[in-house]
Amino acid sequence: MERTIKIAVDAMGGDHAPKEIIKGAVEAVKEMNAHVILVGEQQAMERELEKYSYDHTKIEKVFAAEVISTDETPTVAIRKKKDSSMVVGLHLVKEKKADAFVSAGSTGALLTGALFIVGRIKGVERPVLGTCLPDKHGFTFLMDSGANVDCKAKYLEQFAKMGSVYIENMYGIQNPRVALVNIGSEKEKGNALTKEAYELLEQTDLNFTGNIEPREIPFGKADVVVCDGFVGNTILKLAEGLSVALLGAIKEEITVGHYKLAAAALKKPFGNIKKRFDADEVGGAPFLGLQSLVVKAHGSSQSKAIKNAIKQCILFTEADIVSKIQNKL
Repeated sequence: MERTIKIAVDAMGGDHAPKEIIKGAVEAVKEMNAHVILVGEQQAMERELEKYSYDHTKIEKVFAAEVISTDETPTVAIRKKKDSSMVVGLHLVKEKKADAFVSAGSTGALLTGALFIVGRIKGVERPVLGTCLPDKHGFTFLMDSGANVDCKAKYLEQFAKMGSVYIENMYGIQNPRVALVNIGSEKEKGNALTKEAYELLEQTDLNFTGNIEPREIPFGKADVVVCDGFVGNTILKLAEGLSVALLGAIKEEITVGHYKLAAAALKKPFGNIKKRFDADEVGGAPFLGLQSLVVKAHGSSQSKAIKNAIKQCILFTEADIVSKIQNKL
């Protein structure tokens, strides 16, 4: 018989918790073969669940009385709030009661908790946060997008290997192109970190295509781009802000005066573009290199993002990516 995959979800994490989190969980069990374990405050969860009709055998409740907020120091919060929805959920994964964990809560607390509670795959120097950046042809997988601000060249080599395994098995991209983020395309460009990382990546069996400048990423020149978390998080936040600003500026221009008729005609194509840049379509950023998958959903996630994050966890588990990463390293 097919094994039931169980996904633990932090019902109290995020700007719209528990309403949107629980709505997304209900949508997931209705649309896919999912078993969800909601973790959170009892009354808050039961109040939201009462609004829906669903198969009660597919949603399990685990109660946790505390919530970790975004303004708390991550290490202190994880250590002191043992009965928080995040810590309880991570322990479900550690104890093999759940296959993966999704949270839209504090990024720092989640990454800290995942590292110390779930633990690393043997041989992994540093787990890495990956983010799908939309590009001209689909998306580029950015690693690291914020988990490791200071890195060694060996870390970047491992990020590339983990990203390559993830993209190949999750999205069916054979022999994915891997590039190193740098200030120029020439091999000799960059700082000591990127120069040493380049040498290591050249010696791997990856499809390493060399350096890539950030301006080339939106054109789909690589499937996986690698950098330290400081650079990656800067790229990610600039991309987020720039996309919102550009779409807003275009909307302002075509919805005034004699352009209004044109705006009506362009509504559908612009809607398609907006969908391509919608983070909810992906669900969340996977934290790779752990013994089980942990997904960081955006703090402002709506139900669609949570549903897709759960789907991501199911596909990851079915593909046995943890074992594949361990073999690759």
